[in-house]
Amino acid sequence: MINWFKKDESELPEFWQKYSAKFSKDQKEQPINDTTFVVLDTETTGFDQEKDRILSIGCVKVVNNKLLVSNSFEIYLKQEAFNPDTVEIHGLIKHERFETFTEEKALRLFLKYIGNAVLVAHHAGFDINMINAAMKRNHLPKLKNRVLDTGVLYRKTRIISNFIDQHKNYSLDEIALAYNIDLKDRHTAIGDAFITAIAFLKILGRLKRKKLKELFKI
Repeated sequence: MINWFKKDESELPEFWQKYSAKFSKDQKEQPINDTTFVVLDTETTGFDQEKDRILSIGCVKVVNNKLLVSNSFEIYLKQEAFNPDTVEIHGLIKHERFETFTEEKALRLFLKYIGNAVLVAHHAGFDINMINAAMKRNHLPKLKNRVLDTGVLYRKTRIISNFIDQHKNYSLDEIALAYNIDLKDRHTAIGDAFITAIAFLKILGRLKRKKLKELFKI
């Protein structure tokens, strides 16, 4: 996505100002154990970042190699762009009885939760692009957080292990199977976030990197 935002950030809402102010320090040199990671997943009405919309966002924090189960984030968005073909996948229906929030309110709460954490997702480009498309609709800049993709990180563990399929684009199901991770909550945003977070911790253990910058060199 092109950099669409031209407005002076000082003109943006207070919630953006508070979020943006957290990025004044360079995080690259800090140890991984001192880094806050937010592992996220989105469920959407489809795969077109312009036409489709986010139905829900699920996140969980990872700090010091620990999954903070009690500090998770799950939110459902009000939406009109309903695609019945995706219900079979994510299980959400248009009039399900969830508390829902406007896109703007959901983004505000999401930004407050993530702060300046490093974001982690499986095939992260899709989730980040969908969130940035929502930011654009609400006249906000793109996310400022650094992003890691568990698909890319996992592939690096296969290269280390000298497997011949080192260039394969692994699905979350394949990684979960490889690490014996329970898939019972698959295809909900918070369920997939938890599965991805467990996979991320296992990947970190295999990669044995110490500094944050080393993960971004992979």
